[in-house]
Amino acid sequence: MDEQNRGLETALSPQDFTICGEEAGGADLLARKPITYWQDAWRRFFENKLAVCALILLCVIALTTIFAPLLSSQSPSARNLLERKQWPSAQHWFGTDELGRDLFARVWSGGRVSIAIGIGGAAIVAVVGCIYGGLAAYFGGKVDMLMMRVVEILSSVPHLLVVIMMSVVLESSSIPTLLFAMTVTGWCPIARLVRSQMLQISRSEYVMAAKIMGVSPLKIVVRHMIPNTVSVIIVAITFRIPGFIFGEAFLSYVGLGVQPPNTSWGALASAAQNSLLYHPYMMFFPALLIALTMLSFTLMGDGLRDALDPKLRR
Repeated sequence: MDEQNRGLETALSPQDFTICGEEAGGADLLARKPITYWQDAWRRFFENKLAVCALILLCVIALTTIFAPLLSSQSPSARNLLERKQWPSAQHWFGTDELGRDLFARVWSGGRVSIAIGIGGAAIVAVVGCIYGGLAAYFGGKVDMLMMRVVEILSSVPHLLVVIMMSVVLESSSIPTLLFAMTVTGWCPIARLVRSQMLQISRSEYVMAAKIMGVSPLKIVVRHMIPNTVSVIIVAITFRIPGFIFGEAFLSYVGLGVQPPNTSWGALASAAQNSLLYHPYMMFFPALLIALTMLSFTLMGDGLRDALDPKLRR
């Protein structure tokens, strides 16, 4: 009898297995709302305060270059010899140059050219580099070796020397000619970067399936391989834009860049070098905007590189 009573006392009931402190169905809830790769990248980018400040500064510079005519009634090409070489004032916010032209209007007018060359040049080298590097990675073997030897030969020549030689040979200082001279070898670093990334992707299952189905190499590169390296390409483009802006400023400074009646930040700095000792403001404003734009693109590129790196995703 004692053993039977003991068994009844130790018998388990369904209430002993009731979960306490948890709502019904709570085990099916996710700890965090699912987000995509790009949503997580944007979240991590906006957590980088320096990158966000750089993006805001770039937006301010870009908007000012676009809407500068609405901010000032002065024309960038209007001359007034009675007001030549005036220091910054309420009438002329950045002062006037040696011909009496308003520097505020000319600086922002030149900014359109400099930024357009920077973005346009980076876009051109990105397209050429992606296609060239993608085709080299796709074919591999002797084709890859031959294509990469061409890249190494072009990369061994100093970039600025090639740009100067092309500008002299073409005997033209128009913006399309300047872009061509700056991009003729500028695509080589991106081609190397894209090739290294696509060599890994070319061995994936979906690329092998596309080859078996008879899809053309160009379609495989454009539709499958390039989109999977877009994060690396975006970061590379962001870092290339400051290089093109500086290259244009350097060429304009030595007299091989943008020529009148067009202007740019480099052309304005070149025109101000003769008056630097007595009128430094002519050099200060274009040089400041060149420095701020290049710094902003560099900081934003650092932020994008950290945000788009899948190894840092949490």
